[in-house]
Amino acid sequence: MRYGQPALADKLKELKDKGCERILLFPLYPQYAGATTATALDKAYEQLQKIRWQAAIRTVPPYYDQPAYIKAVASSLKAYMKQMSWKPDKILIAFHGLPREYLNKGDPYYCHCQKSARLIRKALGLSADEASVVFQSRFGKAEWLQPYAQDTVENLPAQGIKNLLMISPGFASDCVETLEELAIGLKETFMERGGKNFAVVPCLNASKPSIAMLAEIARNELQGWLSGQ
Repeated sequence: MRYGQPALADKLKELKDKGCERILLFPLYPQYAGATTATALDKAYEQLQKIRWQAAIRTVPPYYDQPAYIKAVASSLKAYMKQMSWKPDKILIAFHGLPREYLNKGDPYYCHCQKSARLIRKALGLSADEASVVFQSRFGKAEWLQPYAQDTVENLPAQGIKNLLMISPGFASDCVETLEELAIGLKETFMERGGKNFAVVPCLNASKPSIAMLAEIARNELQGWLSGQ
């Protein structure tokens, strides 16, 4: 874990102590951001600097447009909708927000999010109006990536959107931001403004499709190593 346990530094040391000479670093952030993917890798490199006998290192690039990832997310959304007792008037594809300044300085996160959303819509045959992108978790007074999830959800009931479904493909697993901020906070906002039905699609978590997707991506990056060359 970048934060929490098991700690990244401890696991890297454990691998090296076990004699691992080839290590693949796989940041579980589909869309690259300097504040997430880069800091996770920075922590890994920081630990590696303390080891004199260095292992060979590879890193998995952002997988925001990988077919296996798009398929897994689209399939999870489709499966969830099949078991719903109501039909959504709109789907919101929510990504974690970042200050607009990051985009202006060249961070590709916004572009990665938009491409992921476009590919997910394509896989499901949805239009941009049927499944729109929003950004959640805004803090402070500075401008963040827009449109804001909070403002969008507040305004939808007045536009005739009474049944809302949300999904957060930027998170590999559910966390406080999906379970509390979206599933509880935004639901309350939507219902208070006149909404009728609201739901959040669970993240991929440790589901079989998720593990299969991660394994496929990892295998692609391990070519050459797996054959022992």
